[in-house]
Amino acid sequence: MNARPRFSTFSIVAYDPVAEEWGVATQSKFLAVGSAVPWAQAGAGAIATQSYANTAYGPKGLAMLASGLSAQETLDRLLAGDADREYRQVGIVDARGSAVSFTGHECMAWAGGLAGPNYAEQGNILAGEATVTAMAEAFEAAKGELADRLVAALLAGQKAGGDRRGQQSAALYVVRERGGYGGFNDRYIDLRVDDHARPILRLKQILDLHHLYFKRPDPATLVPIDAKVTRELQRIAKRSGYYAGPINGQYDDVTRKAVEQLVGMENLEERWQPDARIDPIVLKYLQKAYPAKKS
Repeated sequence: MNARPRFSTFSIVAYDPVAEEWGVATQSKFLAVGSAVPWAQAGAGAIATQSYANTAYGPKGLAMLASGLSAQETLDRLLAGDADREYRQVGIVDARGSAVSFTGHECMAWAGGLAGPNYAEQGNILAGEATVTAMAEAFEAAKGELADRLVAALLAGQKAGGDRRGQQSAALYVVRERGGYGGFNDRYIDLRVDDHARPILRLKQILDLHHLYFKRPDPATLVPIDAKVTRELQRIAKRSGYYAGPINGQYDDVTRKAVEQLVGMENLEERWQPDARIDPIVLKYLQKAYPAKKS
């Protein structure tokens, strides 16, 4: 086999049947692991390709999954056409949640993986089998969105030993139909930490920011913009420079437009409500960013 990049890493591919999301999370002692390992397509599935990674497995495998092939059928076809398959490691989950993990005999120890309901995980040059076992337990026990559960699996895998060479990069990729910014594509979450001493922890921090800026609010939590809230919004908007009118508690067009512009300037437009309600997270954020002046 010719010398090629070796993605010494651990990863998890998974499907959330309730949210209809597919995702991949990965960590490696390798620069910018997110540029090669994770692949996903809404309605088709997700793939992680690593160890002497054949990145063609990504687009080719997704095309097979999109055509209706199962995870196992896709894996079999990818391996059949690859003379260096024993150096490969790959995890696949399909549109229905069927998952499979493959580790070639030539992958560097410790190398292996496992598959469970709606997920598959794998790793090579690991501290030991405990890494993938811990990932499975953490993923199955974790709460929250698929992205949160994927990162929980990475954190558990690292705590159990992770890549025995250390840490360098991590990535998280989650897709769902029209899940991207503004609903124009399926790329719901696409986050990468390309070079960092503690990349998984940094990835979690960035995911928390993603939730802050882009997570759509629960309608049940929205706060009515009554006179009291309006006066607070007018105060905030005036301090920010977007509003020059009176602080009178009247949520008129001038006030609404000023607050909407401020929300957009703070990159919170995905949480903006066009009616007379406001996301409490947005209100709290604005109050912290523009505190009342001390008398």
